[in-house]
Amino acid sequence: MAAFSAANAQTAARQAAYIPEMWSDEIIGAFKANLVVANLVTKIMHNGKKGDKVHIPVQARGSASAKSAGNNAVTVITDTATDLSIDIDKHFEYSRLIEDIAAIQAIDSYRKFYTDDAGFALAKQVDTNLHELFEALQGATADGSSYTAGVIGSDGTTAFNDGANTNTGNGAAIADAGLRKVIQTLDDADVPLSDRYLVIAPVEKKSLMGLSRFTEQAFVGEGGPANTIRNGHIGDVYGVPVYVSTNVVNFNADDGSTAYRANCLFHRSAIGYVEQMGVRSQTQYMQEYLSDLFTADTIYGVGELRNDAGVCIISPA
Repeated sequence: MAAFSAANAQTAARQAAYIPEMWSDEIIGAFKANLVVANLVTKIMHNGKKGDKVHIPVQARGSASAKSAGNNAVTVITDTATDLSIDIDKHFEYSRLIEDIAAIQAIDSYRKFYTDDAGFALAKQVDTNLHELFEALQGATADGSSYTAGVIGSDGTTAFNDGANTNTGNGAAIADAGLRKVIQTLDDADVPLSDRYLVIAPVEKKSLMGLSRFTEQAFVGEGGPANTIRNGHIGDVYGVPVYVSTNVVNFNADDGSTAYRANCLFHRSAIGYVEQMGVRSQTQYMQEYLSDLFTADTIYGVGELRNDAGVCIISPA
């Protein structure tokens, strides 16, 4: 048996060499588990590639042409693709200074807290940035507060006005008529029926629970009554999967105190999420603190792809 010496001791610095891989797997797992909207939009993988912008060609819809009898040529559709770009300009990190990380490594619950918290924090940031883009749908300008292209939840038709009712706004809870009208808005724009999603704030979950259309089929579908709730999915309404997220934008009306939530019914093609660097974790021993600096970070960009493929539904917070 080898004699004990400082040369073969398991020090914090030595264990730190093995910690990043273990922590990274757990952080990535927590990150993916906490994403909601990022799983529902168009994801463009740009990992390991250089550049701070991604160009996306968007094809215009074509139309069918009648074929003339005989040996006449077919009608070739003119390519009218437009170029959309998404800036990769978001780099967020989560850092903690952890004293004696080797000791914490030995306590599984401590390690799990840090990895879960890092994954949650980064996922929340990504989802928040995506939620902020919903305001620009239907041709509006995103300023984080006005939602001029949003509609009120009760009828899905009346435009939201944050200066209405003596500057308290006119948002209203989601009702059955409002849902049907917003679905029709997407239908009228030829938005595909598949890959549509409704993301609501927790307060609107209560409103949906009062709708027979929702409660009759909330947990019907894949797996039937045994279907599990995962990544915020709480059921379907009119064939549209419904997700709950605390990241739904909370903003105030003109009076500065009346709060509203910007729920959204949208198609996957409405928003793009470009991932240039997935979640990465690193540790570095900081002798001056006798601690390890633990950092997890990610680099990405978000952008609007199709502005008629979603509608914001404004309801009281």
